[in-house]
Amino acid sequence: MRKKVLTIAGSDSSGGAGIQADLKTFHQHGVYGISSLTTIVAMDPENDWAHNVFPMELSTVKEQLKTAMSLGIDAVKTGMLGSPGIIEHAGEVIKQNGIKDVVIDPVMVCKGTDDVLHPENLESLRESLVPHAKVTTPNLFEAAKLAGIRRIETVEQLEDVAKTIHELGAQNVLIKAGTLVDETKATDLLYDGQAFHYIQTEQFDTGNVHGAGCSYAAAITAELANGKDVIEAIKSAKAFITAAVKEGFPLNEYVGPVYQKGDANEIEVSVTTK
Repeated sequence: MRKKVLTIAGSDSSGGAGIQADLKTFHQHGVYGISSLTTIVAMDPENDWAHNVFPMELSTVKEQLKTAMSLGIDAVKTGMLGSPGIIEHAGEVIKQNGIKDVVIDPVMVCKGTDDVLHPENLESLRESLVPHAKVTTPNLFEAAKLAGIRRIETVEQLEDVAKTIHELGAQNVLIKAGTLVDETKATDLLYDGQAFHYIQTEQFDTGNVHGAGCSYAAAITAELANGKDVIEAIKSAKAFITAAVKEGFPLNEYVGPVYQKGDANEIEVSVTTK
């Protein structure tokens, strides 16, 4: 039977990120995508593509999740959640329904804005959601915030932060480190509580990376639902998103999304464990 995968996230009206990116990615991986909408994000073409965020009421999110869970969910991915109430309720729903394949993408800002996640939301992420993660997928900024430090500037700090986030309860911590480790490679660090796995592909500096984080996390979620173990799911997703970045294109003068139909078979993924 086809696997059913839920995304709990925001809507990107430009189609590049959020729920739109998740559903496109689920489709490419042969799973059936289901969504619960937490926010609507619109962009103002008359004001340098400024982002306007319209949160959903908690009651509205609860009703959507009730619908989703009635369908029998195999895996869950979370993105932008927007309020402590939504974060905490998402954690409760995941726990109550015994969902094991959970990917937490701790989205903290909209690209194009300076709005950082409110401190109470950050604390809710740490306490109510990250402990349910089979995999959590922060970027460098998000990982630093989760670990309570200002920024990550060295490989030693990267590893220390991965350990700190693991101690919050996440089974596996995947930090999207970009070119921090190697300027010529796109590198992610996976920490599973036992070892550090450096996952690398060629770096494609296209500038068209809108939706990359959402699509990467969604691909991992789909591959877990399809039965792959964590390392294999991440390797497959890494090839997928690297190909999507390679095929990214400018949507307008402000933004360039990734394109989820790139040929992942052309991408070589290496894993170094220490």
